Amino acid sequence: MELVLKDLVIGYDTRAGQRRVTAPLSVKLPEGRLICLVGRNGVGKSTLLRSLSGLQPPLSGDVLLGGSSIASYSHKALARLVSVVTTRDVPVPSMTSWEVVALGRSPYTQFWGQLSPADKEIVDRSIDITGISPLASRRVGSLSDGERQKVMIAKAIAQETPVILLDEPTAFLDYPSKVSTLSLLSRLAREMGRTILVSTHDVEHALRLSDEVLLLQKEGLYKVLRRDALVLDHSADGLGQQVGDGDLLDLGTALGVGDGVGEDNLLKRTVLHAL
Repeated sequence: MELVLKDLVIGYDTRAGQRRVTAPLSVKLPEGRLICLVGRNGVGKSTLLRSLSGLQPPLSGDVLLGGSSIASYSHKALARLVSVVTTRDVPVPSMTSWEVVALGRSPYTQFWGQLSPADKEIVDRSIDITGISPLASRRVGSLSDGERQKVMIAKAIAQETPVILLDEPTAFLDYPSKVSTLSLLSRLAREMGRTILVSTHDVEHALRLSDEVLLLQKEGLYKVLRRDALVLDHSADGLGQQVGDGDLLDLGTALGVGDGVGEDNLLKRTVLHAL
């Protein structure tokens, strides 16, 4: 299911008035793709994810899901369309991994939260998809950060939403776990047709493992393009003909690390295209 940002302005209402975080944002996030959102600390990545999930209303503009504004959905209906994984998702340590994943079925159960045989089958399948079957009976308090993050991803899969939003899922993970987590999300997007948006500071991993990388700046959103991809396919998304001299700022410079990496670094071999 396509997620569309339409002149979306994110920010906060304060006593002094509205505090805008960015300029209006407009972009379409297609289904079946892993899209990584990068940007400097404090630029508004988490605020954007909260607005996309319906947890924080935008100052203006709209978020469309299936052609309808997310504001038109009830909380229960929206929970069947969008699932969220954050670094603050710390479940009760005494719960087993299976029990945590089963929480993903909450939007579909009755008041008492009793799982049907079909619900239990979905939980088992979600655990199998993420490769955490050996962890199913373990208490989450005994898991490593990487293992616990996969449990939370399995919970989002069990929720069976067409859109999955993840806020810094690779934070605090070691190198192999970062690669494993993003590779898993890429496979889920491709094989299950989900729209998966991930905010991350692991920029090089994002460039190598995701289908798209978006840079969030105060001025708006930019699509990050690999220079070698432009050379190979100038017609990709019609962007090859649109990239001009004003678009040649690279990602390393935009993130403030341009002086710290060589010209052969992946961050320097990029082009930013304003959306």
